[in-house]
Amino acid sequence: MAMLNRYDSKDGEAVLQYLDGNYRVVKPGAFVRCAVTGEAIPLEKLQYWNVELQEAYASPEAVSERLGRRPRKPPA
Repeated sequence: MAMLNRYDSKDGEAVLQYLDGNYRVVKPGAFVRCAVTGEAIPLEKLQYWNVELQEAYASPEAVSERLGRRPRKPPA
């Protein structure tokens, strides 16, 4: 049975390399932080990131805010 050291922890903030359609775990952890809101995003809920900027986002609204776009209004 392999022993865990402090670098194998699944607690705390992870460090990821964001790729097209996927990411690579550089440092294991339970969450990453949204670059806009600072909100902790559990890795199992991570859906939005920017490969070029290497940033994670908590929601589509956070992506829009980061890119300086206004979110679309739903049709009336």
